[in-house]
Amino acid sequence: MTTEEFRFRRSRIANERLHAMIPGGAHTYAKGDDQYPENLAPVISHGRGAHVWDVDGNRYVEYGSGLRSVSLGHAHPRVIEAVRREIDRGSNFVRPSIVEAEAAERFLATVPTAEMVKFAKNGSDATTAAVRLARAATGRPRVAVCADHPFFSIDDWFIGTTPMSAGVPAATNELTVAFPYGDLAATEELLTRYGNEVACLILEPATHADPPPGYLAGLRELADRHGCVLVFDEMITGLRWSEAGAQGLYGVVPDLSTFGKALGNGFAVSALAGRRALMELGGLRHSGERVFLLSTTHGAETHSLAAATAVLTTYTEEGITARLHSLGERLAAGVRDAAATMGVGDHVVVRGRASNLVFATLDANGQPSQEYRTLFLRQLIEGGVLAPSFVVSSALTDADIERTVDVVAQACAVYRKALDADDPVPWLDGRPVKPVFRRLA
Repeated sequence: MTTEEFRFRRSRIANERLHAMIPGGAHTYAKGDDQYPENLAPVISHGRGAHVWDVDGNRYVEYGSGLRSVSLGHAHPRVIEAVRREIDRGSNFVRPSIVEAEAAERFLATVPTAEMVKFAKNGSDATTAAVRLARAATGRPRVAVCADHPFFSIDDWFIGTTPMSAGVPAATNELTVAFPYGDLAATEELLTRYGNEVACLILEPATHADPPPGYLAGLRELADRHGCVLVFDEMITGLRWSEAGAQGLYGVVPDLSTFGKALGNGFAVSALAGRRALMELGGLRHSGERVFLLSTTHGAETHSLAAATAVLTTYTEEGITARLHSLGERLAAGVRDAAATMGVGDHVVVRGRASNLVFATLDANGQPSQEYRTLFLRQLIEGGVLAPSFVVSSALTDADIERTVDVVAQACAVYRKALDADDPVPWLDGRPVKPVFRRLA
């Protein structure tokens, strides 16, 4: 057994156990071992702050924690204290808990562009509720999704648009249409073409870069003029762009918006928020046809809502969004400098808003490469950095960033060797990583 095989022996055994019982070996496709180099997919034991340990005892500086959900760091004291307090008082009752009112008040105070909020457990439930509400309010069947954004929901209205559309009826697929991000003319053409059929426009208000000037305001005007609902998916931008999300930063108010990810710092909580006139259609205080908005047994678990309240309070009181941007700026500068120094500055490319950094791995022709991504990930993991992205948490220290930049520099040195050889394969030690959305396993 080689040193590397011994170092990750328990993780390999644990991955086999996972695959024997769980389709894909994980409960989230983006966490699957196909997203990591072969035989180098650590199975996590525990985490603290910006660090995690695998079952073999290896320690890593972690980025993109919990798929961007753990933005305060693992086991954050204020969050854990709030959760522990509520767990001791019971977690679920036959009637609403006062914690639901407290969490809603805190959310609406933090996101003042919203007038009502309803909590759920995951982002898919919230976005699908927004789509259903838009259809009910407008009486229209079609959903227009932004074609340039990777994920909105596990439900048929979106999954039917992906390469993994097996099991989704064609009739459902036909009700979802797509528009390009940043192109108001194309969006207006789509809305004109489908006449009065489009119930909503749903998009992430920003991704790895700021929206073009006037774009979000232009979408707001188009939605108003064509009578459709404007929905911002703020699962990622919520809290990371500003405490009030992208809508708070850019000053454009959607009809509905959805939050998750950072909202619970790893605890399961999401939110659908929006204009009272729309949200009330899912309530009891109106005389119209009822809309089944959101109704989940565990949607109002007291400890998850306590976590959300603690997260929102921590963000506003401690200036977390500003800290995320500061940390991200330092990391991006360090990685770019390391890549340039090693002669791969045009191939290992850091992109995105400082609080939401990703990296691209490009081949000799400047094209995205899964092979070079595999090489890069392997070097990072072997150096003690677990980074499917460079999305920061506020728990990172200067020492963590310095360590990361050192490991990146070592990885870039190997990257340069592969480019010089015009062949990354000798440095992969197995099959390349794969995209999540693909037709065949």
